[in-house]
Amino acid sequence: MLWLSPWMRPLARVYCERLIDAGWEVVLVTSDRHPESDGARPYERVLDPRPKTAGTWPEFARELRHARSFRPDVVVTELVRDPRWIALAGPAPRVNLVHDDRPHGADEELPRWERRLFGRWNARAASTVAFSGFVAREIGASAVAPLTSDLDDALVPPVVPAADRRDFLAVGRLSAYKNLDVTLAAWERHASGPGWRGDELVLIGDGPDRDLGKAVRWRRGPYSYVQVTSDLAAAKGSVAHYRRATQSGVQVLAMQLGVVPIVSDAGALPEFQPPGEEPIGVDDVAGLARAFDALADPEAAARRGGAAREHYLRRHASTVSAAALGAELERVIATARLRENRLRP
Repeated sequence: MLWLSPWMRPLARVYCERLIDAGWEVVLVTSDRHPESDGARPYERVLDPRPKTAGTWPEFARELRHARSFRPDVVVTELVRDPRWIALAGPAPRVNLVHDDRPHGADEELPRWERRLFGRWNARAASTVAFSGFVAREIGASAVAPLTSDLDDALVPPVVPAADRRDFLAVGRLSAYKNLDVTLAAWERHASGPGWRGDELVLIGDGPDRDLGKAVRWRRGPYSYVQVTSDLAAAKGSVAHYRRATQSGVQVLAMQLGVVPIVSDAGALPEFQPPGEEPIGVDDVAGLARAFDALADPEAAARRGGAAREHYLRRHASTVSAAALGAELERVIATARLRENRLRP
């Protein structure tokens, strides 16, 4: 299998390594543009996905020769935006992975030429795989592999006990669709009421300036998982109460770490929630404040966080998701071989 993923390197690594464990021979072609990038692993080939930079072309030519010599049975493509990578895919049957049914905002809109070129190319894929039932229905996907976390299981700490639980976290690029105005209004109501236990709402990541209000701290700038994992694992709740969403990596990361994700009713967020953890309307300030009140009790946060972790292991663990993806890859290979046999004289 040849996996082409220029932008989602940590997540692609998780899937590739589970498939390698299952007996697949894998080559991942990726880039170092993701903040979590580090040295290449044995199955990785690292390219610079900037076609307008002349110095990237010799490197691409070498990788094209390597991809051709590998002769994969199936190719996986994920958020490919460099036209040269179409050549890397070659003639093998292709499975296209789709994370989102539409852009989250204007800043994610692609140029018209990209939509046209890659829209036609992706329409010719042998299979389209989505990471949620919601996205699958919206785009007419062939199969679903439930989204797993891109945090390697080896980096996951033990579930944090009640005595060590503190604060609520909102992690990631704090764009407009993250619905922070509603989150901050709900936090103000919680922090000014009888349910507040002295916690802070901690924002981690970049975003436009805003008034923060009471008991809110903002850790601006880029971050790595190593810098935030222990804080998130110790949180009473993780806020992913988005206005527009498909699914959320922050949501599954929280469950992986044994923390309750607090989500809106947008997109696939309800679909991923642990049993009993109900989504909250995107404009429901009072409902969100009540969620903060309930999880402010550290015993409740720890108990419900442990249940979220168990739900993650049953439904979203890397082995579970990779098995679903592997089954679709095998189906695509079998279909292609059957077609080849029929065409032989």
